[in-house]
Amino acid sequence: MERVMSLASKHAVVIFSKTSCCMCHTVQSLFYDLGVNIVIHELDQEPRGRDIEGALVQLLGPNTAIPTVFIGGMLIGSTERIMSLHLGGDLIPLLRSAGAIWL
Repeated sequence: MERVMSLASKHAVVIFSKTSCCMCHTVQSLFYDLGVNIVIHELDQEPRGRDIEGALVQLLGPNTAIPTVFIGGMLIGSTERIMSLHLGGDLIPLLRSAGAIWL
């Protein structure tokens, strides 16, 4: 858990992802379209990816652990939460407050 929090706090937006996950790609594309510089940790390519994924499962549960998004070092959640924030108009202000975008 400490490793997850350490990695998540080093950048404005951090996504824990898997290269084969279509929902991960969708969330990443959204952030890229918004002009956000994201840091992605592909768990299926990281040496300790399984350990990190286990910690994320503890935080979010097994069905919603990937992708996991942190904004401003704060756990936001997975795809459903990100899309809900975006559709509700709350994602961009959150990104601004974290210094992830300047619009």
